[in-house]
Parts: sequence; structure tokens; C-alpha cells
Amino acid sequence: MSIISSLLNHDDPFISMVNMCPVLSTPIDWKETSEAHVFVADLPGLKKEDVKVEVSDGLLQISGERNAENEDDSKDHKWHHAERCRGKFSRSFRLPDNAKADEVKASMENGVLTVTVPKQEVKRPEKKVIAIE
Repeated sequence: MSIISSLLNHDDPFISMVNMCPVLSTPIDWKETSEAHVFVADLPGLKKEDVKVEVSDGLLQISGERNAENEDDSKDHKWHHAERCRGKFSRSFRLPDNAKADEVKASMENGVLTVTVPKQEVKRPEKKVIAIE
């Protein structure tokens, strides 16, 4: 998101549309180490109770909701500009065959969610030479 913002003018309508789209404004990195697949999501302002991590049928899903500002306070102020994303978000990733989906761990610190999916060795089918008759 910051790369897009830095490349384009901040008043650009495209940037406004990107900011309104929860999927695009919930950046998630996926890296693979020798021992695990690691997903890191920036979720500023959210607590771990606001986020759900699920694994089902080889699919990792990270979802949650950013609530809007309290509307009761709107009587004593007016908004000039609002860019922060609000509402529900959901991101899904197809896990590779070497993922141990039953051993997924998640932690959250300072608005950064880290999901670790351990890897297992995938047995390759043995190569069998077939005699031609």
C-alpha cells in the first residue's frame, strides 16, 4: 500500500478506492523458511480478539473487522478526510502440499499478526521403469 501511495498522488481517486477496499488495505507477506511458511499481516489498531485465523481443506483464512468510529461523537465534530479502512476483511491462501495444517500457530503483537505453518517432507512418488513388451 505504501508503495502505491508513494508512486501516485495522495488525492488520486484510485488511492481512495484502494483504501476503501479491505482486501487491498490488509497487506500480508508470505515467506517460506527451511522449517515453515510464515504469514505476517499488518493489522494496526486490532486486538487478537478482533481477528480469526482458520485452516480448512488446505486453505488458510485470516479475517476480522475494523469498526468505524463511534457515530455518537459525530455531533461535535466533522470529518475533513478519512482514509483508514473500516469494515470486514478476509484474506485466503492455498497452502502447499508440504504444509502441516494441523500444527498452525498464530500470535499477535503490536498490531502485527504472525501465522506459522510448519513444513513436512512431501514424499515424491517413486519412479518405476516399465518394461516395454
